[in-house]
Amino acid sequence: MNQTRGSLIKNLLMVTLGMFPLSFGVYITIQAGIGVSPWDALALGLARTFGISYGTGNILIGLTVVVLDLLLREPIGPGTIVNAILLGKLVDLFRWLDWIPPQESWLTGIPMIIAGWFLVGFGQYLYMRPALGSGPRDSLMVALKRRIRRIPIGIISVMILVTVAFLGWLLGGSIGIGTLISVCLAGPIMQLVFRWVAFDATAVRHQDILTSVRVLLKGKMSETDR
Repeated sequence: MNQTRGSLIKNLLMVTLGMFPLSFGVYITIQAGIGVSPWDALALGLARTFGISYGTGNILIGLTVVVLDLLLREPIGPGTIVNAILLGKLVDLFRWLDWIPPQESWLTGIPMIIAGWFLVGFGQYLYMRPALGSGPRDSLMVALKRRIRRIPIGIISVMILVTVAFLGWLLGGSIGIGTLISVCLAGPIMQLVFRWVAFDATAVRHQDILTSVRVLLKGKMSETDR
């Protein structure tokens, strides 16, 4: 996989394709109107505070996290960059199209936010399967786990989410029951989707961005890159 220019380009297109159900799922969780995930609360808080779009706020967060990943010496792939840049702008597109009205009741908001996370899980499968890098936030969690070995990765994930949610709340992001649902159910829903499509994310060996660049330039992977 990704050993030739043709296969790499094909899989980059698959990564890009995966961003559409993923971003539409995020859009649905926002339209549920009962609070959003911690990272989305931070993006919406930045948008509200600085007069920018959600997508621009999401890009700023994504690229900042990518820089942290690099400082922590965590390898990133081209898919990581695609995720950081494209996800937010696609959500902006769906918000502009305004296909789904904001919900005004938790009776409709709760099923909607759960449905949104199922779409996100399917999008994650599509963009992770080509083995071109995880999302920047997942890479940050893994990087911190490598350096704080005594703390379980689940605790590290909760610490990151609580910190991000607090920052989002300070900036006026949408915090509510949907935030709690997102924290508790996003991971299990993703695993359920992966089980449905028989995808083992732990077995994927992601290609780093430098190797991908060399494959694009040379046309195929060299022996030193294997």
